[in-house]
Amino acid sequence: MFTGIIAAVGQLKSLESRGGDIRLHIDPAKLDLTDVKLGDSIAVNGVCLTVVEMASRSLQFDVSQETLQRTSLGQLKTGSEANLEKALAVGDRLGGHMVSGHVDGLGEVISKTASARSWQYKIKAPAELERYIAEKGSITIDGVSLTVNGVFDGGFDINIIPHTLEETIIKHYQTGTKVNLEVDLIARYLERLLPQTGSTISRDFLTQQGYIR
Repeated sequence: MFTGIIAAVGQLKSLESRGGDIRLHIDPAKLDLTDVKLGDSIAVNGVCLTVVEMASRSLQFDVSQETLQRTSLGQLKTGSEANLEKALAVGDRLGGHMVSGHVDGLGEVISKTASARSWQYKIKAPAELERYIAEKGSITIDGVSLTVNGVFDGGFDINIIPHTLEETIIKHYQTGTKVNLEVDLIARYLERLLPQTGSTISRDFLTQQGYIR
């Protein structure tokens, strides 16, 4: 599990073809590697990957064709930057929200507008994900935990403050940029629970499921 708080922006040093899959060699930049070992999970642009090799200031990850086709990792090139976050450890602060690192679909930046010192982005979302996206709810974009400012038919809006812009790859977004989306886990779980009791969430329903007393 992750929190959606980016620890570093790494840089892709090379892509190596391996039997139809790809191995990524990433310079982790300022990411603290003192507690990282082989087999650990690290989110790369919101995709949970396993560390398969380590060297001095280098992390290597194997990426399957399935992952390349379903995420934006297939669009990376040598020199591309990537958001990095180590897996959540017991006792860590949960500064964002619970993120699994399993991408639900690809979104697309459809506009970028200055808003005082921040920037507002409109993101097109796949039709099958729209029902999980709610105003003031949480969403993960390329591994970044963000709040949905508003929703519209076909997508949603987000506002990015200067600090987040500087510390993530969002600063590189332009119209047409493809982004990894992971919807809120709670929305997913609620959808699975609803068919048991119909389509209405009532106080009794929430009590029976253990959300309230």
